[in-house]
Amino acid sequence: MKFRLLFIAASVGVLAGCPSDNNDAKTQSYRYDVQVSNLTANQPLSPLAVMAHNRNYQLFQVGQPSSVELEHLAEGGSNAELIALMDSDDNITHATSGNGLILPGQSDQVTITIDPKQSGYLSVASMLVNTNDAFVGETGLSLKNLSVGESYEMSMNVWDSGTELNDELAAAIPGPAGGGEGFNAERNDTSDAVSFHAGIISQDDGLTQSALSANHRFLNPGAKLTITRVE
Repeated sequence: MKFRLLFIAASVGVLAGCPSDNNDAKTQSYRYDVQVSNLTANQPLSPLAVMAHNRNYQLFQVGQPSSVELEHLAEGGSNAELIALMDSDDNITHATSGNGLILPGQSDQVTITIDPKQSGYLSVASMLVNTNDAFVGETGLSLKNLSVGESYEMSMNVWDSGTELNDELAAAIPGPAGGGEGFNAERNDTSDAVSFHAGIISQDDGLTQSALSANHRFLNPGAKLTITRVE
């Protein structure tokens, strides 16, 4: 009888410990507002691609070729291919689109919810649509040091995806300045690597074939990124 009572007591003790173990295993959720403001004079930004991921993923590397998914965004403004990576790349746990074009002087904001144990990094990108293949983008931004209510703000440089020659032809510019094609699988830029964008030339600077004028020029930074942890 004594042995039986000890066994029951031990069993109760094990069961009593179970809720605590389950609580430790609960998934944590952190929520962030991600806002991008367009700082250019006459360059609409394509709908945002916002991706949460672990340290093993990078949206781009300076000096390295762009992925095909990034090429779609940088040449045609399509974020669908990057967002779809969430279903095929285990390193990406969350991906979402912005709400539409971001006109000069305007902003767009999306909210993401992540499990910090699975993904503590953020990548954001958007095309300058009155260009051949220019984009604003940041990758591998750590979210781990933000407390609830805190914000992180940074300038976004303009990058050249290195996938399309910057000829400024209307046929190769998808924005309102050109109305041409977007993505083209052929890569005719000899660099074939992401680099800092040198800017546009425009017809006002003597490039007679250009569909762009002086008001399509842009300076760096091309956008401002603000990340706020709200939960």
